[in-house]
Amino acid sequence: VNLDHFEVLRAIGKGAFGKVCIVQKKDTKKMYAMKYMNKIKCIGQGAVTNVLREQEMLKALEYPLIVNLWFAFQDVEDIFVVLDLLLGGDLRYHIQQNVRFTEDIVKVYLVELASALDYLRCKYIIHRDLKPDNILLDEKGHAHLTDFNVAVYVQPGKKITSVTGTKPYMAPEIFTNNYLHNDPPSYSFAVDWWSLGVLLYEILTRRRPYDIESRTPNSKICQMFQQSKKPPYRNHWSREFLEVITDLLEINEDDRLQSVQRLKTYDFVAGINWSDIAEKKLQPSFIPSQRSLNCDPAHELEEMIVEPNPLHKKKKRLDKKNKVADTDVI
Repeated sequence: VNLDHFEVLRAIGKGAFGKVCIVQKKDTKKMYAMKYMNKIKCIGQGAVTNVLREQEMLKALEYPLIVNLWFAFQDVEDIFVVLDLLLGGDLRYHIQQNVRFTEDIVKVYLVELASALDYLRCKYIIHRDLKPDNILLDEKGHAHLTDFNVAVYVQPGKKITSVTGTKPYMAPEIFTNNYLHNDPPSYSFAVDWWSLGVLLYEILTRRRPYDIESRTPNSKICQMFQQSKKPPYRNHWSREFLEVITDLLEINEDDRLQSVQRLKTYDFVAGINWSDIAEKKLQPSFIPSQRSLNCDPAHELEEMIVEPNPLHKKKKRLDKKNKVADTDVI
């Protein structure tokens, strides 16, 4: 499989190392999302290892509530990954559109993302970057986990010691050991459940539970968590939801809600048929717009106007390069 097998339709997203387009496979007419990453930029940013590791990881995964890999290939300029196409937009987009999320909406995201994390745990994978930007909705409103760029395998019974992720969503244990005791961090699957708590809090309030930004000094973050200060909870939240969000945002990782098995014991999710979740039989009460692509239209304008080497002109550009190379051969 190569780029010639796909028709490039339009740009819908942009990441740290590349862009995302809607494509259609010419023989089957099936639509996909294609992420392409410039090799020179990847090398320059030291991202090659992460990109290749993500591809190998995705090849071993298949689950209805993650964004699955279909094809991976490369040419002289770019690395390509072809993924499930989900047209409901990411949760960051919907937060920015001022969607009024309710506890009923959040409940579906909670159990679907918990199911995805449970699947990853069975594969010994910690995602490490769960945030609204990395949760894609399908056209019916179901939540899917994407972007495994910093995900990592963990050996049974072992812990991870490297520091990575998006700082406002990173769990306390990633900071405290490293910066208070000069020891390497030591953490496991519980960090993803902390991030899930931050995400749910942000969806409902449009702010995060702790005043942490990417530029916030680690020493200040440690002080916040040392004080064990609870984030402000809204008075109108139900007791049932408060129990869940409080236990997800438990600073002590040993006491934190961090498994589907424990989640099932909470009144907030009473009545959920857990066998329905992976089959996407739950009925989300928020349905993304069917009349738009639920993404920033600036991505397509940038691809057409600003991008010096747009993907839809790649074949013509490479053909021209090859012809020039041919004329140089003696």
